[in-house]
Amino acid sequence: MDTDEISLSSPIEKKIHWAEHRYESFSGRLIQDKPIVDYLTRLEDAMQASHKEMGETGILDICTDCEKNEGGSCCGAGLENKYDGWLLLINLLLDVRLPKKRHDKESCFFLGEGGCLLKARHVICVNYLCKKITDQIDPHKLNALREKEGIELDILFLLNERLKYSLNERIVYEKCIS
Repeated sequence: MDTDEISLSSPIEKKIHWAEHRYESFSGRLIQDKPIVDYLTRLEDAMQASHKEMGETGILDICTDCEKNEGGSCCGAGLENKYDGWLLLINLLLDVRLPKKRHDKESCFFLGEGGCLLKARHVICVNYLCKKITDQIDPHKLNALREKEGIELDILFLLNERLKYSLNERIVYEKCIS
């Protein structure tokens, strides 16, 4: 499988393969890049803060109940197509094991039995709240969550850009010396 060319429209399995190939080839060098390490640490902290806030607002309970008792999940099949190889590479750098197959044919490729298998998620996955949630949760609590999610997404963006810069710089350098 060609690991050099992927696009957003590439099948998810190809994007995963691309990310895993980049991880195997460059992770040792990437984790020596101080800004990348700093962003990874800050991202982990921000994701934990967002997740904690989701729990405290009751969103996690509402989502779990909806999935178990109402048969609905906002994480439907095809949502994985929003993910690019770079975001999957970030997940690998966060020690996430990417799945090799879909758990449920009706659900997102990354939705496992216990929820999302990814740590770093696409902006739509971070920001989306259904009407049931927005009707049930106090707007002040939602604002507090949105603040934390904003920090998470800002750091994720900066990490994504630094990763692209660092990896592309290394690839160009290696092509020049070979």
